[in-house]
Amino acid sequence: MSRRFLMLSIVIVVVVVAGLTAYYTYSPNAGRLDKFRQWMRDPASHSDWKLVAGSRCGSAPFLFPTDGFAGFLWGDSFGLRHTHQGIDIFAGTDVGITRIIAAYPGYLTRSSDWKSAVIVRVPDDPLNPGHQIWLYYTHMADQFGNSFISSEFPAGTFEKLIEAGTFLGYQGNYSGDPTNPVGVHLHFSIVEDEGNGQFKNELDIDNTLDPSPYLGLPLNGYENRNAVPLCENDN
Repeated sequence: MSRRFLMLSIVIVVVVVAGLTAYYTYSPNAGRLDKFRQWMRDPASHSDWKLVAGSRCGSAPFLFPTDGFAGFLWGDSFGLRHTHQGIDIFAGTDVGITRIIAAYPGYLTRSSDWKSAVIVRVPDDPLNPGHQIWLYYTHMADQFGNSFISSEFPAGTFEKLIEAGTFLGYQGNYSGDPTNPVGVHLHFSIVEDEGNGQFKNELDIDNTLDPSPYLGLPLNGYENRNAVPLCENDN
């Protein structure tokens, strides 16, 4: 019985490992992940893959909020139970160097306990008029929680009017766990309104909108997952 159990356990492990290997090797964003690794190794050799802060793609309503490579898009899978709820832009630099600006005007709030994030209320969604949305910017701190957010927005800032292009801070690698920092990047997401003037939980993708059309990128990145995410006018 113990030998049969051992053999069954081995078979299960082999099947699970094979399944996970296939999942990550042949997932829809595998081609882009390969380019992302190339970018992180040597950004200077791939300057044509770079989104430029302050530039606008055609008639898209949002400015690109920072410099870098769009390594992860809305809807990307980070495992069997985690679907990415925003867009991650990696500068390929050290922490505290690459600027982050507001993609669109609105009213900025920074909760008193937020070390790396701000959220901006946009009363009228430019792609869906009549609806309020919230723009969430995060990872603006180093791994120990030393904030890179602009001194114009101290903790406790509430509903401060800002314009598109306003300096918000710098890319960092804060994850909440000093022993496990993330790669240096900006996570940018569009969060739905609860209907009572508050924003929904950003961690749930069902509460967010795909930022791609607001930035002029291919919708969800699904049109060509192997392509570098750039302005649709350039693809």
